[in-house]
Amino acid sequence: MRKKLDRRKKYTRKVLKESLIALLADDKPISAVTVKEICERADINRSTFYMHFSDPYDLLDHIESEIIEDMVAHLSHYRFTIEEESLKMTQKLLEYIAENRFLFQTLLVKNKDPAFEKRLMEVARRFMMSTVYHMNEADSRYLSTFVVSGAIHVIKDWLENDMDLPPEKMAALINRFANHGMSRLY
Repeated sequence: MRKKLDRRKKYTRKVLKESLIALLADDKPISAVTVKEICERADINRSTFYMHFSDPYDLLDHIESEIIEDMVAHLSHYRFTIEEESLKMTQKLLEYIAENRFLFQTLLVKNKDPAFEKRLMEVARRFMMSTVYHMNEADSRYLSTFVVSGAIHVIKDWLENDMDLPPEKMAALINRFANHGMSRLY
């Protein structure tokens, strides 16, 4: 009986998440999304929604937190002490984004959620700062902010252009820009 309830709870949360993402993908801002709309799309009662989430913002926060947790777990498998491994990590990150294309296009490009973008930046900065050696903390923080914000905007552009380059090529570009700046663009 317990497994059946857990399965039902997982299904309910899944359809609620999918419904909110679908509404956001239709260029509806989170501020205009109602619980009623989410429930109608999910074919779930409002009371069921409130058993899981307090409002659409709570649901969105839950979705974003799951993505961040999943990404951290995904990236934790890699070490970034040498440039080749950094390239592999960037490629794996872009592959993850490609696999979850609809979510990232919705949250980063269509919905332009600054909170989600900031959370992504914090994850990337944390991984990057752990590899910057021989630099004081302030310089390391500013360098990682500079590099990561540029990389996120490149990724957003890549998503807006329907991922016109494969993840491997995008990873090579981002790493080349980060490691060599404008000194070795070509």
